[in-house]
Formats: sequence, C-alpha cells, structure tokens
Amino acid sequence: MADIKHMIQVNAAPAAVFPLVATAAGFSRWWAADVTEDKLAGTVELGFFNRATVYGLRPVEIAAPGKAHWRCETGNEWSGTRLLFDLAEQKGQTVLRFTHADWQAETDYFISCTTAWGELMFRIKGAAEGKNPGPLFSKDGMAY
Repeated sequence: MADIKHMIQVNAAPAAVFPLVATAAGFSRWWAADVTEDKLAGTVELGFFNRATVYGLRPVEIAAPGKAHWRCETGNEWSGTRLLFDLAEQKGQTVLRFTHADWQAETDYFISCTTAWGELMFRIKGAAEGKNPGPLFSKDGMAY
C-alpha cells in the first residue's frame, strides 16, 4: 500500500487549525466548495467537477485539538483510504502532519493527488492564519 505524506508549520494554535480538518465547514474553507454533511450519520461528502467525483468521508477518530482521522468510503481510488490529520503544538504554532494512507497502488491519479495535497496544505495554513484562501476546488473545477 502507498501513502501520501505532508508536514507543514502553521502560525496558529492547534485549536485554530483543528476545526479546518475536523468539520465539513472547515473543509469548505480550503478544500472544496461543494461540501455536505449528514449530522445524524456524522459523515461528510465532498463533490468535485459538478459531482462527477464524490468522496464520502466517515470520521474514525476526532479528538480536539490534536487528531482528525477520516475514512474515505467512496471514489474509484480513494475508497478505503484514510485521511489522517495530526496536529502538535510547538512554540505557540502548530505542526500539521498529514497522511493519505492505504492507497492500493501508485497510479498516475495517486501522483496527481500528491500534488493537490501539497497545495491543500498551504490552503489550510492560510485559512488558519486568517488569509482566507478559499477552497482549491470550486463546484465545477479548480478555483486557483
């Protein structure tokens, strides 16, 4: 199995970063404009390219302010993968370690997702630091 890994230092406390990676509202600030939540089931859906692709996420372990672990339940190559956001306070800042774990293979799509996750890390950082970058993905494409 293959994993995507990133680490970024954020000039904000973990309490400011945590809601960005642990909630549907947080995801809509940096990841995707099309985010829905089923509060009863505790699941989140993110739609991409007019919902041609939908990733359904189920929380596995959400423990403020240090851990938000999700399991992806839909998507061709994403189904069965895990999104692990681990936050640690370091001198008043946050070290965010991210792993997109359990890919079946290192396909071209895996490689493109590695690139996208790198950009997304900077969007999380910007959102936590008050720069409001907005989501990388609009409802119908990439927002840039």
